[in-house]
Amino acid sequence: MGTNVASMEIEVDEKAMRKIAEEDEEISPIEEVRLTVTNTDDPTLPVWTFRMWFLGLFSCALLSFLNQFFVYRTEPLVITQISVQIAALPIGRFMASTLPTKKFRIPGFGSREFSLNPGPFNMKEHVLISIFANAGSAFGGGNAYAVGIIDIIKAFYRRNISFLASLILVLTTQILGYGWAGIMRKYVVDPAHMWWPSTLVQVSLFRALHEKDDRRMSRGKFFLIALVCSFSWYVFPGYLFSTLSNISLLCYVFSKSVTAQQIGSGMQGLGIGAFTLDWATVSSYLYSPLVSPFFATLNVFIGFVLIVYIMMPIGYWGMNLYGAKTFPFFSSDLFTSQGQPYNITAIVNDKFEIDMPMYEAQGRINLSMFFAVTYGLGFATIAATLTHVALFHGKEIWERFRASHKAKEDIHTRLMKKYKDIPNWWFYSLLLVTFLISLATCIWMKDEVQMPWWGLIFACALALIFTLPISIITATTNQTPGLNIITEYLMGLILPGKPIANVCFKVYGYISMSQAISFLSDFKLGHYMKIPPKSMFLVQFIGTVVAGVINTAVAWWLLNTVPHICEKDLLPPNSPWTCPSDRVFFDASVIWGLVGPKRIFGVLGNYAALNWFFLGGAIGPLFVWLLHKAFPSQSWIRLINLPVLLGATAMMPPATALNYNAWFIIGAIFNFYIFRYRKTWWQRYNYVLSAALDAGLAFMSVLLYFTLSMQGKGLTWWGNGGEYCDLAACPTAKGVVVDGCPKW
Repeated sequence: MGTNVASMEIEVDEKAMRKIAEEDEEISPIEEVRLTVTNTDDPTLPVWTFRMWFLGLFSCALLSFLNQFFVYRTEPLVITQISVQIAALPIGRFMASTLPTKKFRIPGFGSREFSLNPGPFNMKEHVLISIFANAGSAFGGGNAYAVGIIDIIKAFYRRNISFLASLILVLTTQILGYGWAGIMRKYVVDPAHMWWPSTLVQVSLFRALHEKDDRRMSRGKFFLIALVCSFSWYVFPGYLFSTLSNISLLCYVFSKSVTAQQIGSGMQGLGIGAFTLDWATVSSYLYSPLVSPFFATLNVFIGFVLIVYIMMPIGYWGMNLYGAKTFPFFSSDLFTSQGQPYNITAIVNDKFEIDMPMYEAQGRINLSMFFAVTYGLGFATIAATLTHVALFHGKEIWERFRASHKAKEDIHTRLMKKYKDIPNWWFYSLLLVTFLISLATCIWMKDEVQMPWWGLIFACALALIFTLPISIITATTNQTPGLNIITEYLMGLILPGKPIANVCFKVYGYISMSQAISFLSDFKLGHYMKIPPKSMFLVQFIGTVVAGVINTAVAWWLLNTVPHICEKDLLPPNSPWTCPSDRVFFDASVIWGLVGPKRIFGVLGNYAALNWFFLGGAIGPLFVWLLHKAFPSQSWIRLINLPVLLGATAMMPPATALNYNAWFIIGAIFNFYIFRYRKTWWQRYNYVLSAALDAGLAFMSVLLYFTLSMQGKGLTWWGNGGEYCDLAACPTAKGVVVDGCPKW
């Protein structure tokens, strides 16, 4: 009797648990989404308001100008949409309280009435203003990537390109992604499992700013306190005590040891014993660790440990792989076989082609072992991305392709059905027009862009193929593998000796895909916030055009007015116009375009063996998939994401060991410990804290720059002397002489 009762209770409990699980699936299968996004909507809220257009266009223009201006400086600063998100609220409410409410009619709109002030400033207006702002920061990346082509032509190669060709390159590469986004929307925006973690920060912040909260510590109050703390603290690492950004203890203890500093330096070595008290160091390159799901954070960190703490020391000190000790441990520079800096300008002729006699005189280009292996891992990552998505998401994609209208919907997809969807012909028409303009540019401006018409078709095909798998990786892990390496490699093989053609191909292939993913991310934000899809489309498109024009104009202005901009050797001492990002862009044009992969990664170079990484990356996910099939009860196996793991160090350099270590520690604290053991706190404050830390840092950075840095005012003392690991940049092989290093 007792046994029967117990079994009945167990059966009832199981039914109750199944019912709860089904209800959760109806709301959202992702716990973080259930904890963050509301399940209600008010379709009567106005979105096409004067306030939205005025604040949106102004913020887009302002961020476009500032981010393009800052990108040329030694310490580039990216001002993201979060800054606008905070500032727009009081301004919007002020406009709602002061603008006239009188209604009027506009000729051509029939009997429809309009008002400059249709009511209180609402959350949907606020979201669209932030989408406008995001376009002004090139969807979080700072400035339009294609501006780098203009920069290297004018500042590094010292050639000319017309303003018209420059503007077309910028606009078409930014807009082309709309086509890919339109094609992929139903696969990565509507499905509930495609949850786009980074969008939850925005959702949480919007709710904190707009929703009434009667608790003693409301989310709005918490945000304000965290914002003030972040803003106030950054004056120390940002100006008064910059060494707080990177403290490397071993460098202080072993002040004369190259090896000890290579081990201990957080910026140029392994980062053992290094730490930071600067949120900018924690969140730069990898973005906020509070946003990344813990399984993705763990994948990144495992990959980082395997590569940096196991492979690199064995290869550098144990095997001396590729003559590793002849070069610094951590460097992205190009070297001769003797470890001296490679004279790039000496091997470029007047036609943008390689000068073979000068190249043969200097010899083959050599890379630091770390830089070379990083390229190999990039090869593996792009191959693993295709295999991983095919194995783990292929069935779902195929089912949605066959009958997307029959897919199970969550509450958010059902709520969005109240609004008219974007007609597909909008996307396809924009794609066709942009493609034709790009094609005309390649044909009639071929002397400036160098890329043949078939190169554009090839680049578009690559972008189309990779947009779906990479957007799935981003939507589920918050990590985005890039196409930059594979696009450079392919064009370098097909058309060597044409550096400008190579970078144009990279931008059309890589950035159009990257822009598509950014558009899709914003569409998901609109999905969660219940924004009419047509409004999202128009705001994104107009913001992209405005931002592209301003980016190009600011670049043109600075390149023609700042003497010796980007020419570090010719600039005055302490000049900020050193263009670190453009230097990397220029070096890539040399490696892949001017010299070509055959002379570096082929039979004519030193690193042909790295091509095996393509095969390893392609078959790696197969082993994980087979393991998952063999042990289906072990759910943790499915969380092994090889594209994320192999691409863990894709941002190194310029990212460093210190960036990764600090990022993982903070991510583990918040998205493992607090998420598991303090879930109520995490639900209310985690994403709000992330937004406050970013916003406080951005506001203080801008304030310090315009009040002190522009005036040339700085403090010179021990606390602003860096991490004191200068020897970390030295090679360890005896007999090699490098400036600033011991002469053995």
